[in-house]
Amino acid sequence: MRIFCVLLCSLISVCYSQELEDIRYNYSQAATNKLLCKEMIYKLRNDREPIRIAYLGAFQTIWAKHTLNPFEKLKTFKEGKANIEESVAQSPSDTEIRFIRLSVQLNAPKFLGYSNNIEEDKKIIRYSGSDIKSETLQKMIKECLKSKE
Repeated sequence: MRIFCVLLCSLISVCYSQELEDIRYNYSQAATNKLLCKEMIYKLRNDREPIRIAYLGAFQTIWAKHTLNPFEKLKTFKEGKANIEESVAQSPSDTEIRFIRLSVQLNAPKFLGYSNNIEEDKKIIRYSGSDIKSETLQKMIKECLKSKE
C-alpha cells in the first residue's frame, strides 16, 4: 500500500509539473495568439492556487491587448492586475509570481500606472533566481530581464 501511495504521489507531481510547464510556455505565446490567451483564461479562471492566480492575471492583462473595446481593455487589465496582486499577497517570496508581476509591469502601458514594483521584483528574482529548476522559466526570466534593461 505504501508503494502505491508513493507512486501515486510521484505521478501527480509529474503531471502537475508538466501542466505548469505548459502554462509557462503558453504565457510566452499568448501576446501573439489571441485564441490561446482566451483558452488559458478559461482554463485558469476557477483555480485558487497562487501561481495559477498569477498566471490567470497575466493572461487577463494580455487579453487587454487582444480586445478592441476600450472599456473591456481596462476592465480585463484591472482584473488581471488584481489577480496578480492577490497571488503576490498570498506568496510574497515566490520567485515565479514575482517574475509574472515584473513581466506584466514592464510591458504595461505607462498611463495605466502599474509599474511601482519593478525594482523590488527584479531584486527578489536576482536573489533567488538560481533556485529555479524549470528551464522554461529560467529562459523566460533571462529574456525578460535582458530585453528591459
